[in-house]
Amino acid sequence: MSSEELQIEFEEAVARINAHAEPFPADFLLRLYAYYKKATNDYGRPSSRKPIINAFKTNALFQVQDVSEDDAKRMYIELVNNYFLYRE
Repeated sequence: MSSEELQIEFEEAVARINAHAEPFPADFLLRLYAYYKKATNDYGRPSSRKPIINAFKTNALFQVQDVSEDDAKRMYIELVNNYFLYRE
């Protein structure tokens, strides 16, 4: 898969998540968050009003620190596809 194809598939997965109306499990959201941040090279500090949520987000980012941007995109896509595969 080329970088362009990977980017398109990643953007489609992001759109699919953003269009979903039902709440997601917290552990799923944390993995999505970490992969998304790594895939988009966005290392801004978590900005929740609750320190505990910021701690969980920081920990999730720490766990993917050795993952490349392209691998983060692939993992994000796989996570989204698996979630919807077993939900529908």
